[in-house]
Amino acid sequence: MINALTIDVEDYFQVTAFERQIKPEEWGEYPLRVERNTLRILDMLDEFALKATFFVLGWVAERLPALVKEISRRGHEIACHGYGHQLVYRLSPQEFRQDISRAKSLLEDLCGERVHGYRAPSYSITTRSLWALDILVEEGFTYDSSIFPITHDIYGIPGGKRFPHEISTHAGKIREFPISTFPLKVGWWKSQLPICGGGYLRLFPVALVARAIQAINVTEKQPVIVYFHPWEIDPAQPRIRAGAKSCFRHYLNLERMELKVRHLLDNFSFSSAREVLSRT
Repeated sequence: MINALTIDVEDYFQVTAFERQIKPEEWGEYPLRVERNTLRILDMLDEFALKATFFVLGWVAERLPALVKEISRRGHEIACHGYGHQLVYRLSPQEFRQDISRAKSLLEDLCGERVHGYRAPSYSITTRSLWALDILVEEGFTYDSSIFPITHDIYGIPGGKRFPHEISTHAGKIREFPISTFPLKVGWWKSQLPICGGGYLRLFPVALVARAIQAINVTEKQPVIVYFHPWEIDPAQPRIRAGAKSCFRHYLNLERMELKVRHLLDNFSFSSAREVLSRT
């Protein structure tokens, strides 16, 4: 079973957890670390002879065009993470269209290829922003990877479909590759355990994550989609003063993340999201 490996290319100061401390107009005041961290990821993928999908933030691409070209040159898929890392449900439809159109055009100009995939900042396509799928279709995207079928204070569609599927919108059809979860049942209580990336991969033992991926691949006969960010393999990044919850989410186990990613790359087959979707 080939699984999807995805990297959300944004820097440490752009995350939703720090939006109260750092405004977008202040981003230019912080030292960029996303380039060196992404290059480290590219080298790691070369080491394992794997391809991935890089969901690149337009703001980053505008300032580091050579990085986008390097990702593409090494044979990876370039996909869109929007331009300004704004939560979709806080935008108007017009603002959302402007954000993704700006980012998509920029990325396509840099890599010389059509951009097919989109992932919302902080998975912010929820029940109150499903209108965004229509706009994605209208703007030429063929797949989305923004829906997280869990309950969370920032994102999530509880009860959502867990595996790749097609969604019909007023504008046409789009493939959805939801963020992977593992069904958990304790007595009468049922839930979906988010196990395949980001803070969850940093939180849970990698052996547990590996067992869950194996079960999904073998028992459910479905691919998973793993995600992480360049800043998650950078424990030396500058510390931002923020609330306890935000700091816990952002800084937990940064020093262990690269080893966990390497463990997964060494034990499972991966390719780009677009490649995996073409097989399902």
